Amino acid sequence: MAKLTEAEIRDQVEKARQAQATFGPKIESARYDAGRVVIDLENGTTFVVPTALIEGLQDAPEAALKAVEVPELQDGLEWPTLDVQVGISGLMAGVFGSGRWMSELGRAGGRKTSAAKAVAVRENGRKGGRPRKLKAE
Repeated sequence: MAKLTEAEIRDQVEKARQAQATFGPKIESARYDAGRVVIDLENGTTFVVPTALIEGLQDAPEAALKAVEVPELQDGLEWPTLDVQVGISGLMAGVFGSGRWMSELGRAGGRKTSAAKAVAVRENGRKGGRPRKLKAE
């Protein structure tokens, strides 16, 4: 594979900037604040995500979480010391990591208990419980 020249690299970066100007939000700044990432977008809105939801950040030390950076294209967040990168479009769509990570988040949510969930389970039980699955023929 041929190496790109500096001019070709600059041209590709400029094309990416132009594409991003058309698509997706741009991040103005980001900071870690008490277990969450606060993201200020250039359009004046603020987006907040708990760090525990983002793959790779759940057990990270606070000092590493505070080292969040916005890349040059302003399309995501980076934690260089943790080797974690996430895109803002994905975060805003509720995608906090890989498919496996998202499945685990869903399973963890299903294991949560609450008073409302207990009431719903009792009511469902009074109705005969969960319908049995029919065997496929």
